[in-house]
Amino acid sequence: MLQKVSGFIQAHNLCQPESKILAAVSGGIDSIVLCEVLHQLKYTFAIAHCNFGLRAEDAEADQLFAKKLAKKYEVPFFTENFNTRAFAEQEKLSIQMAARTLRYQWFEQVREQEGYDYIATAHHSNDLTETILLHLTKGTGIAGLHGIPAKNGHIIRPMLSVTKDEIYDLVTEKRLIWREDSSNETTKYQRNKIRHEVIPVLKEINPSLEETMQQTAERVSHAETIVAAYIENLREQSVKEAEDATYISLVPLQNATGLPVVLHELLRPFNYSYSVVLELVDALEGISGKQFDSPTHTLVKDRDQLVITPKNLSNFGSVVINEGDTTIEAGNFTFSIKYADAANYKLNTKPHVAALDAEQLKFPLKLRSWQEGDWFVPLGMNGKKKISDFLIDKKVPANLKPQTLVLVSDQSIVWIVNQRLDNRFKVTDKTQKVVEISLQAKPSVS
Repeated sequence: MLQKVSGFIQAHNLCQPESKILAAVSGGIDSIVLCEVLHQLKYTFAIAHCNFGLRAEDAEADQLFAKKLAKKYEVPFFTENFNTRAFAEQEKLSIQMAARTLRYQWFEQVREQEGYDYIATAHHSNDLTETILLHLTKGTGIAGLHGIPAKNGHIIRPMLSVTKDEIYDLVTEKRLIWREDSSNETTKYQRNKIRHEVIPVLKEINPSLEETMQQTAERVSHAETIVAAYIENLREQSVKEAEDATYISLVPLQNATGLPVVLHELLRPFNYSYSVVLELVDALEGISGKQFDSPTHTLVKDRDQLVITPKNLSNFGSVVINEGDTTIEAGNFTFSIKYADAANYKLNTKPHVAALDAEQLKFPLKLRSWQEGDWFVPLGMNGKKKISDFLIDKKVPANLKPQTLVLVSDQSIVWIVNQRLDNRFKVTDKTQKVVEISLQAKPSVS
């Protein structure tokens, strides 16, 4: 299998031996094998893990498992907690699409900030087959018919030529341990229904279904290259990138063949669906100012151009506080950070102020929304308490609960912002250095 993956990487020019790779790791069997493959092939890599806040204690266990995996391979570890349900509700997305949008946006952020060349995912040939069938069932264009590309910008899929059976073989050979997600077995999700109920029937017709699908995907990919050349020519004429937005001139597109398809391809980096593009085409002759949203961007028709701006998704992830920072913006709040010697510090016990023992903290800290499964040790107590129970006890209204922020140090809750400190991080008579974090609401703009 290692030789097969190595050959696939070279054949598709996915990366170079010296490339730095950020591996997307859920803790499941596929991503565990991805790590082992990268390790065996001697690539420099790090592990990135997302906690979507959907499975409470199981999600916390997955996160800890991924962290231990990074320790095993002696590689850097990056993790993020997302308020996925809030994002899905706001953008009217399925939970699966919301999670996908948030994780890829965060992967790219980490890749840029930490200096990695590529993001590697653990997709394999069975995933490719499922994707093509799912796209065919729901309707798709050329891109959907090639399934999962081996390389898409900075995203690479080194194991795309490998089958699930080969993954199990490597796990057995290397005696690898992984985390099983029980949701993979339920047919409630569309992909699982394809996997468990549709593919077995198709394999009765064609036992080599995965191999056939991969060959079909490659042929479609070559055809897409021809179309891409036409699209790229139009992109050069119409698309202008600026610091604050992307501008698409409509003038060069007036005589374009297949305008809906052309616009869909031009807007693909901004995650616009084909149905929204059809609405946009119908509105092109109308007055300016109409707005169209994707999960990640907002588009406005402005006379003879389209203006596209990114949405701020940080409200559904976290805000990082690095050591030495003195001011941080998070949602509607500004946080001030001060550093002081304990001997000269006057303790402030107001709820909007967190006075913390610097020695107990591990930077960078994170500010994020609380999630199911989060727990802390309330100030003055020794036992753990779920934050959900704490908020019930405090009689926090249901519509205000999602706005509750927590301060996190190395996955431990330090402070329920404006509510209660964690007892493990309080200032004591043994404290030498104090980190004081206080918040204030941003002034409203009239």
